[in-house]
Amino acid sequence: MQNIKVGLLGFGTIGTGVVRAFQKNPGLLASRLGARLELVRIADLDTTTDRGVQVAPGLLTDDAHTLLNDPEIQIIIELIGGYEPARTFVLQAIRNGKHIVTANKALLAKHGEEIFRAAEEAGVNVMFEAAVGGGIPVISAIKENLGANDFSAVYGILNGTCNYVLTRMDEEGEDFADVLVEAQRHGYAEADPTFDVEGIDTAHKLALLISLCFGTKVDFDQIYTEGISRVTALDIEYARDFGYKLKLLAIGKRDGEQIEARVHPTMIPANYSLSSISGVFNSIRLVGDFSGPVMLSGYGAGMLATASAVMGDVLAVARDLRTNTSIRVPAMGCPQSQLKSCTIKPMDQLVTSYYLRFNVKDQPGVLAQIAGILGKYDISIESMIQPHRHEAEAVPIVFMTHVAEERSVAAAVAEINRLDVIQEEALLIRIEENLE
Repeated sequence: MQNIKVGLLGFGTIGTGVVRAFQKNPGLLASRLGARLELVRIADLDTTTDRGVQVAPGLLTDDAHTLLNDPEIQIIIELIGGYEPARTFVLQAIRNGKHIVTANKALLAKHGEEIFRAAEEAGVNVMFEAAVGGGIPVISAIKENLGANDFSAVYGILNGTCNYVLTRMDEEGEDFADVLVEAQRHGYAEADPTFDVEGIDTAHKLALLISLCFGTKVDFDQIYTEGISRVTALDIEYARDFGYKLKLLAIGKRDGEQIEARVHPTMIPANYSLSSISGVFNSIRLVGDFSGPVMLSGYGAGMLATASAVMGDVLAVARDLRTNTSIRVPAMGCPQSQLKSCTIKPMDQLVTSYYLRFNVKDQPGVLAQIAGILGKYDISIESMIQPHRHEAEAVPIVFMTHVAEERSVAAAVAEINRLDVIQEEALLIRIEENLE
């Protein structure tokens, strides 16, 4: 039986899961592949920490070049994360004719075009199912099973940390800071959670989804990105009162010749299927012209779910190697020459409805002042919540608007923020009513 040799860069949480997959199911993998998958070398700077799995003597090294330059290794799994040295290692492996499997969404969102072009020229695969949605098979679905569709939209709850935090705030009425500490204690959030809670991780994943769905090159830096750190339990309570759930939503939509590309806290109707995605689960909703809406859900992160996606890619590459097939499916679903440049729609041209919360001094005439400025910018109020008068220093006033243009709403909010009755910067949350 043919042996296909694999090298692993990165022996952290996901790398440990991958090693477990190699060790637990070798017979299953061989029977499904018709060849043996052999993990022959692991590289990590830390060669002493106990990961809870035993590896053969000599398998683990701190020198990545022993993998990258080994002519017998055909597949490199990159699980280092970040931009460097991951980029340098991946490009070196490609130059050496090795196929790449990675979970590194940040790397591909920032340097994907360079990496995919190098792989195409070298005639090797770059597979990245684990980069978006953990164990959810969304990348292969877009490239293959749904490949005949012209997509009009993609929506995603793509970060388990944020979804866990928002779910706990909703269910327990706790505030952001307290729930974040709890998430860190349970291992759902990193010690430095910035990439997660400020939406950066989600934006990395959205960049890949937009490229795949719309056949475009996307500049990651053009994706509007806003996190959940200013959302309070009160906002979630008011959203519920208005019939909405609050999610950190990734949105990619065709709008004529432009594409909307944005990540931000979003209110969606409580009866929508995406509203029911709770805890650390992720979900992606695709809208194709033939398939209609398709929704995929599952664990969006974690050792075993992500390792499952990595191993699926390893099997896909190994099947190509076994049949002497070069690149059966291009990395982005089409040759690099077929990817088109796109224009990202400026956020100030967005047209939607809004939730606006102002914390104000509890005194007469405040409501009239705010409503007057909103009217000045042609922003129509659909509904409002104003608590009864009490002795608190500041009270919230909440408005739900009819559809308005973002530039008008932003200008109105900026003017209102300058009023001396405003106690803190207003909170603006966009509402997404139609996910078709």
